[in-house]
Amino acid sequence: MAEFLYRVGRLAFRRRWYVALVWAAVLAAVGLGALKAPGAADEGFSMPGIESQKAFDLMEERFPGATADGATARVVFVAPKGEKVTAADHRKAVESAVADLADGSQVASAVDPFQAKAVSRDGTTAYATVTYKVAANDLTDASRSQLVKALGQARDTGLTVEAGGTAMDDGAGAGGSAEVIGVAIAAVVLLITFGSLAAAGLPLLTAILGVGVSMATILTLSHPLGLSTTTGTLAMMLGLAVGIDYALFVVSRYREERAKGREPGEATALAVGTAGSAVVFAGLTVVIALAGLTVVGIPMLTKMGLAAAGAVVVGVLIALTLVPAFLGFWPNAVLRRKDRKRGRVEEEHKDNGGTRWARFVLRRPLPVLILGVVGLGALAVPMTSLQLGMPGDEAKSTSTTERRAYDALAEGFGPGFNGPLTVVVDAKGDDEAKGGADAKNAVATISRKIGATEGVVSVSPARFNQAGDTAVFSVVPSTAPTSERTKDLVTTIRDARPALESGTGATFEVTGTTAMNIDIAAKVQSALVPYLIVVVGLAIVLLLVVFRSLLVPLKAALGFLLSVLASLGAVVMVFQEGHGASLLGVETTGPIMSLMPIFLVGIVFGLAMDYEVFLVSRMREAYVHGETPGQAVTSGFRHSARVVVAAALIMIAVFAGFMGESDSMIKMIGFGLASAVLLDAFVVRMALVPAVLALLGDKAWWLPAWLDRILPRVDVEGEALTRAADTPAPVATPADQEAVRV
Repeated sequence: MAEFLYRVGRLAFRRRWYVALVWAAVLAAVGLGALKAPGAADEGFSMPGIESQKAFDLMEERFPGATADGATARVVFVAPKGEKVTAADHRKAVESAVADLADGSQVASAVDPFQAKAVSRDGTTAYATVTYKVAANDLTDASRSQLVKALGQARDTGLTVEAGGTAMDDGAGAGGSAEVIGVAIAAVVLLITFGSLAAAGLPLLTAILGVGVSMATILTLSHPLGLSTTTGTLAMMLGLAVGIDYALFVVSRYREERAKGREPGEATALAVGTAGSAVVFAGLTVVIALAGLTVVGIPMLTKMGLAAAGAVVVGVLIALTLVPAFLGFWPNAVLRRKDRKRGRVEEEHKDNGGTRWARFVLRRPLPVLILGVVGLGALAVPMTSLQLGMPGDEAKSTSTTERRAYDALAEGFGPGFNGPLTVVVDAKGDDEAKGGADAKNAVATISRKIGATEGVVSVSPARFNQAGDTAVFSVVPSTAPTSERTKDLVTTIRDARPALESGTGATFEVTGTTAMNIDIAAKVQSALVPYLIVVVGLAIVLLLVVFRSLLVPLKAALGFLLSVLASLGAVVMVFQEGHGASLLGVETTGPIMSLMPIFLVGIVFGLAMDYEVFLVSRMREAYVHGETPGQAVTSGFRHSARVVVAAALIMIAVFAGFMGESDSMIKMIGFGLASAVLLDAFVVRMALVPAVLALLGDKAWWLPAWLDRILPRVDVEGEALTRAADTPAPVATPADQEAVRV
């Protein structure tokens, strides 16, 4: 591996113009494809294998066309305090607004609330449902403007008018300020780390180019592969973070090799052969974690994971080819200013902050280990009260019209009105001839029994399909969609199914957004353990090959579990329990996004293994060269601590930048990932890892003889390269001499 990458680095250095032109051509090709590609088809959210999805599929089969994914807007009208919306002047204003809402080329219907009896009992609130012929992503600017204009005109009459629904979603994902903030902080960190504008700018430039290639590719493939607008969010986060980090490690090793007296070409080749090997294996762990998301069985999550894995692969390829090519263009510009002025590169002093910290831990390994484990364990305690769900309009800021519409409906019609359950009754059975009165009687019995269940406010009249063998009706709970009591109600209704089925000969299933969210949470929880086994198992095997040690991979996995549980506990404290929520602009607390544990496990595991590979590989390199276990730990920190800290700060900055987004789910993901990287890099890798290695001593690098014979030998540290390079004096090639003059 190391020798192959050495040749790749030398070739990229010598043929730098070709490498740069190839990547420019790739960026231009995928960019052109993205510009010409049609928009992603809005296929909706699907979750195979859960009851709510089966019920939805049955509705599509028995009520063809009725469940089309057209955008909807629910417009809420609230009368001024002390007045009623049914008053003549207010009623006239509502009817006029509904007429304006219906006047649009993409509008299918706009239902008058007075005809649909969509008025609250106290007469203060009414709502109109606007249905569009196209999905939310396909709404034109004219349709959105017409909706906003109609709302404004209705407000001018004195009514409070708000709107929610899919039509209010402009489809914009994370972007803009989030990336700018993250890149700006990353630039400052790189500048402090390297002391050179060129050295700081090179990782940023290559990472941005990599993200450009990845995002353009995702946009190009969005229509044929059914990728949504949110698919690229994760790819953008990870592509930017790992792209900067991987280039950072290669540039750092290049400067280290130059300090040893290597010529630019040789230093570049050695940097790619050594640090590049670590980049490949670190990238592999991230890809394994992301590709492992397919185990969960959620199509949307699978697409997001594979798209992000593709972005990581692009980041690895750029670090191995484009970064050495750029080093060929500017071999001296990435050095410290004093080295450029001096005309030669001097090796930095052996003692630095990393070595001092390592010696501190080595002197007190047990107290550091106990303090770190107890601290992370305390942070993980809130996770025991974790509640999963999918935040909706109730989690948005009160400055948004969607949140105000949600609150108005909850106040006027009850908290359960925003999350009605949909019951689909299948009265077809095995007897095709049976139907008619029998089906109607069965549906009436089921509807009556469900309506009498404690926690149910109302049941709508049943609507039959054309064949008369399937019916649909809505059930309004007395509690909010995210309430645990609503979850218990769904369970109670489903538990009553066997008795009702035997008594009526018909069966039913419960669906709707609320039931879908409950089922998703249950499926994610059941998939978490298999996912952990697959991902952690594969990564342990990979680390066994890298470190040729039995205990180091196990230690890495256990440390990851500590950091991910602690970060999940921090998410629960802020977003569910509300501690410090106002500091992040979180106005409403509630259940944690159902996919959050999977996101944290998958993404953070890959990133945690990045730091493990970069930090511990230098320790093993020193140990293999004859240093004692304690000296090896100190050597690893001398060479890698500052770079690992910089890499972690950059990732934290990139992820924390997304906490400024208004979308609560993106804010939650950004906070969770930033806190997980903080805990894993600074507590687990920088404190617990040296403490454990100090306590284990030589046993840390023990590998059974039979396992040593089975495992393939991969020279990740580039031991053969460095030994060969240190024997003869490096000879400058004409290409190297030309590069130095540049």
